[in-house]
Amino acid sequence: MPASVVVVGSLNMDLVTRAPRLPRGGETLIGESFATVSGGKGANQAVASARLGAQVSMIGCVGEDAYAGQLRAALQAEQIDCRALSSVEGSSGVALIVVDDSGQNAIVIVAGANGLLTPDVIAGYDSVLAAADVIVCQLEIPMHTVGYVLKRGRELGKTVILNPAPASGPLPADWFSCIDYLIPNESEASALSGLPVDSLESAERAAGQLIAAGAGKVIITLGAQGSLFASGQGFEHFAAPRVKAIDTTAAGDTFVGGFAAALACGKSEADAIRFGQTAAALSVTRAGAQPSIPALSDVQAFKAS
Repeated sequence: MPASVVVVGSLNMDLVTRAPRLPRGGETLIGESFATVSGGKGANQAVASARLGAQVSMIGCVGEDAYAGQLRAALQAEQIDCRALSSVEGSSGVALIVVDDSGQNAIVIVAGANGLLTPDVIAGYDSVLAAADVIVCQLEIPMHTVGYVLKRGRELGKTVILNPAPASGPLPADWFSCIDYLIPNESEASALSGLPVDSLESAERAAGQLIAAGAGKVIITLGAQGSLFASGQGFEHFAAPRVKAIDTTAAGDTFVGGFAAALACGKSEADAIRFGQTAAALSVTRAGAQPSIPALSDVQAFKAS
């Protein structure tokens, strides 16, 4: 049986438009296309882990609207266990996304049902957490719920991954000892550390501060520049595969999901990072969030080419 990954997090319907560039404040642009696509950082990471070799369960909330059935069906199509996906009153989460011709994006999120994923809801699915090899969490659900999941994961002796996205400031100090792998991007690493992160050297300083705060290990994703791995033993830079990006939406989620799947299946940290980077590189060559996430066979074919 594949190793088990449990993702606790958000499900959003992504409302995606493409435009020549991102609009400035007060500006109206003419868009080129529009699509509704299943997303949310939690759901994206669950889909990535499932497509990339893990057995996945999702713990989250959807609303009582037209999007709820689509969000649930998108996970079930990937053979993801949705028994811990709760239906709550109100709307499902949505994300408003603009993607420019260079593949960069700007995103506004409305939490909706994701805001009702409470510790009490999580406690009702404790057996799902207990069955996991790896637990993955993000910050698109209430902070006190994230804290509960991290601490419960540590109590259960699981490998705990936190993707601190979106991050607007430092994490609670008592979280760090519960985190095996903290995986921010450059802007998130800057928000968490209070230090600018705009180069490999500055990423090392920020990662070093997060390790000193108590995080087990830190992986700062650097886009086309690859990623920086930090532990108490030092730093290692992993270069990214070269590809032509058309849409960076869900690239970070693909890395996290791929890394979690590879780690759960017994790969070394270095091999899991390289695996996640290859999956993320393939994702940016395709449009959309979940539609862009590659399958295990895609990654294997790319590595063999």
